[in-house]
Amino acid sequence: MKALAHMMLVLGSLFGGGMAWASPITAELSTDRVEISTGFTGASVLVFGATQNPLGGDPPEDLIVVATGPTQGVVVRRKINVLGIWLNGPSTRFPDVPGFYALAATRRVWEILPEDERRQYRLGFDNLRLRSEGNRSPAFRAALLELKQADARWQEYAAPVSRAGERLFSARIAFPATVQTGDYQIEVLLTRENRVIARQELSLRVERVGTAAEIASLARGQPLLYGVLCIVLAVLAGWLGSVLFRRN
Repeated sequence: MKALAHMMLVLGSLFGGGMAWASPITAELSTDRVEISTGFTGASVLVFGATQNPLGGDPPEDLIVVATGPTQGVVVRRKINVLGIWLNGPSTRFPDVPGFYALAATRRVWEILPEDERRQYRLGFDNLRLRSEGNRSPAFRAALLELKQADARWQEYAAPVSRAGERLFSARIAFPATVQTGDYQIEVLLTRENRVIARQELSLRVERVGTAAEIASLARGQPLLYGVLCIVLAVLAGWLGSVLFRRN
């Protein structure tokens, strides 16, 4: 209900004053904060707004929404079988990998923009700048793409940009339970005749709250104490389980 009220307030400001536009596109988020608690199973954020000109007109205008999360280093290793035992083989390190990437559009981006524009705005998995250190075989990049898509942290056309009427649009970005904390950037691009004519950048914060935040803070600030507590809890859980099984 809060997100809906916020959406109506923004759209009312767009159309209430005789449509006094300051930009060809105006976009907002249903929330600028995603909270991770101990029971967090994922969340979704709605990107919505309006355009000055009708979407799909003549010449046609299209919308692209791309969300990226904090970068991180990722090591991809190849397993090799030696005498029936699987061992770590060659590896490649990707130092600047987006922890989250989601792309949505009114059409496929290759139908909207030429290759140089898609590369400039990093639209699509093929245009992500994944610099590698070590083995430069394309197989490692392909393995990285597969791993990131498997846990839903990378999404290409997971949901379309929907249109309501001629000027209103919305797109829903789904964050999985494995999403990392940090600052996220969401870009809304308006295109016409094979080029980007307007761009708006929105910010989103993902953070831990409550018990989850306290546990994470303890793990970072006092790793030794955190490790000891984990061992003690594991021992107590094992002892309690053995007691219960003996009674049964």
